[in-house]
Amino acid sequence: MAIAMAVMNVGTYGFTLVAARMLGPKEYGAVAALMGLLLVVNVLSVGLQATGARQVAADPSHRERIENRILVTSRRSAWALGLLCLLLSPLVTIALDLGSFLPALLVAAIAVPLTVMGGQAGIFQGEKKWTPLAAIYLGMGLGRLGFGALGVAVRPDATGAMAGVLLGAFVPVLIGGWALRRRRGGEGPGPAPMRTVLREVAHNSHALLAFFALTNADVVLARITLDAHDAGLYAGGLILAKAVLFLPQFVVVIAFPAMASEGAQRMYLKGVALVGGIGVVATAGAWAVGELVVVGSGDTRRSLVVEFVGGAEYAEIEHQLWLFALLGTLFAMTQVMVYEVVARQHRGAVYAVWAGLAVLGVVVPVAATATGLISVVITVNAAVLVALLLVAVLQGRGHRPPAVPGVGAPGAPGGTAPGPETGPAPTSVRGGVPADARADGDVERHP
Repeated sequence: MAIAMAVMNVGTYGFTLVAARMLGPKEYGAVAALMGLLLVVNVLSVGLQATGARQVAADPSHRERIENRILVTSRRSAWALGLLCLLLSPLVTIALDLGSFLPALLVAAIAVPLTVMGGQAGIFQGEKKWTPLAAIYLGMGLGRLGFGALGVAVRPDATGAMAGVLLGAFVPVLIGGWALRRRRGGEGPGPAPMRTVLREVAHNSHALLAFFALTNADVVLARITLDAHDAGLYAGGLILAKAVLFLPQFVVVIAFPAMASEGAQRMYLKGVALVGGIGVVATAGAWAVGELVVVGSGDTRRSLVVEFVGGAEYAEIEHQLWLFALLGTLFAMTQVMVYEVVARQHRGAVYAVWAGLAVLGVVVPVAATATGLISVVITVNAAVLVALLLVAVLQGRGHRPPAVPGVGAPGAPGGTAPGPETGPAPTSVRGGVPADARADGDVERHP
């Protein structure tokens, strides 16, 4: 699993690197903004995966019924989301100054396979069948790199890039469909089961949506606020920030089950400390490499870290790249805290993330350059991280992870009495699946 996730992240980075080099700052700025929007669109897929995994693990005696419900819900949700993105495509085209409707239309099409994949991955995660889940992750990374690079090579603009991403998005869906080919089908769920699944998906997606929006809003705001050249420079710097964010994702994968269990109320502190330590090393390395290791000669002389983010066209931000590594460190630490919100159901904590996003929307327009923008974004993200830490410390005293509703003891809130269909109600489920937010009315992976 760890190797598959690493390959997926390398494939994602590889595509951005190919796009940055082949398109240049102006056109790559548009691609980066569209990819940022795709991460937000992908929140529904992540929510479906969390819901499917939790329900399959919570009630294995009704696995086939649950899996059918998840698959049908994911397909219907995929078409609904694709239609919504299609309706919003003119607004996206104008807001991001794309010059053509095609890239925004392709984003709407990409939303469909991404969402279907979430339901498939959730089933395998809940069953703890790591081989097909790893294959889905491999398909995602390699599909995006291979088809994305092909799209840019055939048509070196935002349309070509997004067409390649669309083709690549079908690779993991085909893998998941093949792995599920022997599963018995059934009638689609009725309105009530659909509402139950969608309600849980909404809870699981809320906190993750806030995080994805916060960590991707800056590139969209840069596209709106700065000129095309400076926005492209900022987008190039964010390649390093996202690399630092992806680097310690294994920490979240390992720490999350403990954060969702009793007796480990301070596990998030260990996770934040470890992620922060990795980020400090990465930031120091970015500064050292940027100052000391150079390639080329004469007018083409530039640091190796500039080569990492896209080459000589990004040399203007050479001495500020360590700031992007610092931003990536803050992103990674905030990600740990967002999963703490999901694991512990800290009521209202997610609104600190939304507040940070609102502040970004207000203060970013005052930034006139890429350097000024990165300083503002670092400050806001640091404030959000501190707020989440304070909430976790203050609310974590004596707070237990909530039980999964419907599988608790009979007579307990959310519990289910034994019956001819359910049998004796199991106690609770812990592990790598977020608990259901309905247990206490609160809100609720990439990695």
